[in-house]
Amino acid sequence: MPAAPFRFAFVKANWHASIVDRALDGFHERLAQTSQEATVEVFDVPGAFELPLRAQGLAQAGGFDAIVAAALVVDGGIYRHDFVAAAVISGLMEVQLKTGTPVLSVSLTPHHFQPTPDHIGFFENHFRIKGMEAAEAALSVARAAMPIRAMGLVRS
Repeated sequence: MPAAPFRFAFVKANWHASIVDRALDGFHERLAQTSQEATVEVFDVPGAFELPLRAQGLAQAGGFDAIVAAALVVDGGIYRHDFVAAAVISGLMEVQLKTGTPVLSVSLTPHHFQPTPDHIGFFENHFRIKGMEAAEAALSVARAAMPIRAMGLVRS
């Protein structure tokens, strides 16, 4: 008997969308390589800082087996990008701990990103790979929760 379809939310920042969107491509690509049925609902936010709030709303609404959050936080020379990245990751962790819904991160913070063709190409490919890894992780946590969900101990 095949497993019930999984439902995933994919929240992505629009800042550096040409790069960040590759994570979603990789996520879909990896899911397509499996026999597991899954739906992916995509949600856009302006930037990385908005990811935890959207993830929290989705987790509280329920029905997702996992939420994936993707962003590229770069050093723009004006603010400390490492503080932003730390706040985002901390916020995403807090969401999963408070709600019980797994929240996975494809939020990356390169030290020396430059908007050159070489860097852009490198990070587009890197995000695609990270999206594929996120799909593997989402499938893994969703499968691990199946027995618990079947016992009615997790809200769906």
